[in-house]
Amino acid sequence: MLERVINQLEEGFISLLLVCMTLLVFMEVVLRFGFNIGFLWVEELTLHLSAWMVLFGASYGLKVGSHIGVDAVVKLLPAKGRRIVTLCAVALCLVYCALFIQGAWVYLSKVHSIQIELEDLPIQKYVAHSILLFGFILLGFRFIQLGWKVFKGEQDGFGLADEAKDALKELEAEQAKASGGEIKP
Repeated sequence: MLERVINQLEEGFISLLLVCMTLLVFMEVVLRFGFNIGFLWVEELTLHLSAWMVLFGASYGLKVGSHIGVDAVVKLLPAKGRRIVTLCAVALCLVYCALFIQGAWVYLSKVHSIQIELEDLPIQKYVAHSILLFGFILLGFRFIQLGWKVFKGEQDGFGLADEAKDALKELEAEQAKASGGEIKP
């Protein structure tokens, strides 16, 4: 139940960010082209909202397996080989996340100490840029979860999206529908 609540909060937050960005850009376009006026702060706010959405979205994409990967060679390996390669990749990703977390901590602490605000909004820069720290912590957590699943044998790879396989399934479904046949699962 807790996992379902967390999933709903995560999906809701990402959706809220997307809706806010869409509404802000729509409002700005209407004001600029319809009334020849606009707000300077909309562009900066949209930029920061998109950064938040990208980093939350990357973490969420890893969780649900929607990232596209180049794993043609890895798929040729036996299950144990795929698990070893995946664990190595997860370890490298965790190192990358750790470097970003450390760099974000240094950056945010320096920006916090000099109390800089955003250019067009009365928001402290360290607050707006804190997604660097939170996003990579969340991404690191997702990599740890993936690594644990691979280690326990529940999964043998990243669970990446396979566009070619999905496209072939859609084509088969369309052909079956056109011929009046049944769709194979």
